[in-house]
Amino acid sequence: MPRAGLTPQTVVREAARLADEVGYERLTLAALAGRLGVALPSLYKHVRGADALTQRLAALATAELATELITAAAGRAGGDALRAVAAAYRDYARRHPGRYPATQRVPDPADPEHVAAGDRAVGAIYAILQGYGLTGDAAVDAARALRSALHGFLTLEAAGGFGLPRDVDRSFDQLVSALDIAFRSWPEPESSR
Repeated sequence: MPRAGLTPQTVVREAARLADEVGYERLTLAALAGRLGVALPSLYKHVRGADALTQRLAALATAELATELITAAAGRAGGDALRAVAAAYRDYARRHPGRYPATQRVPDPADPEHVAAGDRAVGAIYAILQGYGLTGDAAVDAARALRSALHGFLTLEAAGGFGLPRDVDRSFDQLVSALDIAFRSWPEPESSR
């Protein structure tokens, strides 16, 4: 019988907290079972296995990130919206170092909650890009550029990969300013020419 009060939702939320503490790569069902004070086989009453757990963690983290991006963008446009969303994205990655990698997982089409969360996150980005006049293929390309730039910066920052004697916050601000300039002069996609 499952432990009283233990539900799939509480298991995933505790997995998220544990991932933030030990790292996404070190999150295991055994560690989670120990954290919850249950035998490992008991977890299978709440999640089907490690992949199911990471899928549910990805859906949770993506939903959290989407909410933060939407909140940051609210009432803003153009460069102001871009800066606010980039700052929220960075803040989320810093506050949730174990959950953040889970947000990089492509939503599973069989998981409607994850798909909805992904749509909300991408929708926040597309709304900003529309303020730059970018739609369709141009918005897809620009969204990929934004995600790549932010994710690359955050991954290097988390790994201690910035050793040059310049303030990292200033470098992040410069990156976002460069993206603002790029989006204002974004080239038309080849397919549209």
